[in-house]
Amino acid sequence: MSEDVYDLVGVGVGPFNLGLAALLDDVEADFDAAFLEQRAAFDWHEDMLIEGTTLEVPFLADLVTMVDPTNPYSYLNYLRAENRLYEFYFYEEFFLPRREYNAYCRWVAEQLPSLRFRRRVTSIDVNDDGDAYRLTAVDPETGERETYLTENVVVGIGTRPHVPDRFADVRGDDVFHTASYLGNRERCLDAERITVVGSGQSAAEVVRDLLERQPEHGYALDWLTRSRGFFQMADAKLGHMIYTPDYTDYFYDLDQATKDELREGQALLYKGIDERTSAAIYDLLYEGSIGAAEPDVGMLAATEVREIGPAPDGDGYALLCEQWQEGERFVQESDVVVLGTGYERVEPPFAAGLADRLERDDAGRLDVTRDFRLTGGDLPGEIYVQNAEIHTHGINAPDLGLGPYRNAVILDGLLAASPYGTELADVFQSFSVDDYLARRESARRVATPPNPDD
Repeated sequence: MSEDVYDLVGVGVGPFNLGLAALLDDVEADFDAAFLEQRAAFDWHEDMLIEGTTLEVPFLADLVTMVDPTNPYSYLNYLRAENRLYEFYFYEEFFLPRREYNAYCRWVAEQLPSLRFRRRVTSIDVNDDGDAYRLTAVDPETGERETYLTENVVVGIGTRPHVPDRFADVRGDDVFHTASYLGNRERCLDAERITVVGSGQSAAEVVRDLLERQPEHGYALDWLTRSRGFFQMADAKLGHMIYTPDYTDYFYDLDQATKDELREGQALLYKGIDERTSAAIYDLLYEGSIGAAEPDVGMLAATEVREIGPAPDGDGYALLCEQWQEGERFVQESDVVVLGTGYERVEPPFAAGLADRLERDDAGRLDVTRDFRLTGGDLPGEIYVQNAEIHTHGINAPDLGLGPYRNAVILDGLLAASPYGTELADVFQSFSVDDYLARRESARRVATPPNPDD
């Protein structure tokens, strides 16, 4: 039992809360914080740290740089501390290997005294006096329980792998989500037939890895997606300007119906396959077709896997598939099925004790303020959320490059003196009419020198 009342307790230590802890650690303020994580150490999508995969954002999108380039927990300072600065200099790449991003985050985590690993939060409610939040945490290994009292909470538990309910009964050693890929890769390599379902980045990275290993192991590989094609994410400098606080501000001010409609049309801005992975897959297919060879690979889009069950001969699985554009059904047999069915945001079950106090929109989604706070009645302090506000703030919610900005906004609300700038970014594109007209008027004044005779 902790007798202290913390200023802030964070739930979950992923990149966003880790970045918040890093920014707090460099602030000279009388502010007590603890961040609770159920795992024994930091690991970021550890079963998707496939060799050759990279982040989809530039290396400047580390934990701190976009609001504090001089921070000791920057990626460049990590390279300096690990004596890898010149090695990275000659690497001449803008996008980090995913494994190195994980190593960098672990380096930061090892230095932060506010992190508490092996603490799985099981409940959050309000204490008997009504003036603080009470969090109960349990050690997953020993079962030991602890209680934390805090004035404010920040929830950063991230997303979880999504597996459709219709596949729940067959999920296991041979039917698994891409989030478990590396732990199951040896099983894939021993199979005769592998089917990957889905065409997002994770599914594509699994396909690339399996294509690279196919000549040695000789399995058949099929790739099915219900999407209209195996599309590349929109990736261009002009389009990237929406990944800014300016666009978050613009999106937040739209009415909810417009937000929901807008997000539906933005899928390829944050879903799909990155350019490198798409090119690598095509090149592997091309190289495998040289001469009289033909890759033992099938690819079919617009195809939904409706059911997965045992194969008729009892060996492997039978996938009932429907090509929805043609309305044609067929059965695909496979020894292993890898589900690239995405990730989902869910309300944490440990917050059930606060459910009646929190406000929601007409669709039952939590109401989130512009500065990332939940709203409600009889709350003793603030509850901030990390990457749980895509419905209110748009597709920038999961973007690693905007994590430092969100954390700066959160700290601006928690600390008496704002340690980091939270002003909107200056990019070439305008998003609102008022901003566009004001910017054009300003540009005209700059472009027209004053008349000395006036």
